[in-house]
Amino acid sequence: MTAEQIVLLGGLWLDGSVWTSVACELEKRGRHAVPVTLPGQGDGNMSATLADQLTAVLAAVDGGPGRSVVVGHSAACTLAWMAADARPGRVAKVVLIGGFPSGDGRPYADFFEISDGVMPFPGWRPFNGADAADLDEQARQAFAAAAIPVPEGVARGVVRLTDERRFDVPVVVVCPEFTPAEAQESIAAGDVPELARAKHVDLVDIDSGHWPMMTRPTELARILAAV
Repeated sequence: MTAEQIVLLGGLWLDGSVWTSVACELEKRGRHAVPVTLPGQGDGNMSATLADQLTAVLAAVDGGPGRSVVVGHSAACTLAWMAADARPGRVAKVVLIGGFPSGDGRPYADFFEISDGVMPFPGWRPFNGADAADLDEQARQAFAAAAIPVPEGVARGVVRLTDERRFDVPVVVVCPEFTPAEAQESIAAGDVPELARAKHVDLVDIDSGHWPMMTRPTELARILAAV
């Protein structure tokens, strides 16, 4: 059964507007895109939690006319996988862009320093190299200026996965700053236990840095429309 909509989840510091170009390209291809502005990442709710974000994602999935493809970028790869765990019958496929899902009991995105209850964008130093190679100085400044500090309740939220049927949901890993071969190596080495147990995993390459929705929106939309 063809999915009726494509639910789009941005990673840390991003609101739903990061998907505008991708969503437009998807609509041109006859696919209905649903960008989600996650609680605490665009709605001003600095007390938002990971559970709040999952609730927003599930509302988008449940509000669709049929099944959904759920797309997670970066840290939100875990959020997309949590949606498959919570709604294995309504999520037709999970697409992971530039990241992998964390396992049950792990912190969601406790990557950078928390200050005054939020995790602000740490600047570009942690992303030197392939991550940001295709972002010019103007794009970097615009990103940093628009970056939304992530609430501590999101960043340090604990991942909960309870339904083994999530492993039946097909997964597509879109590989931007790493190659499909590197992704497969990580999965085979046991570094990504959730994907090691998934029954259907496809790997797709895209020639971009960590934010292809910004730098390669047309190509990313083509990939998403095809899955």
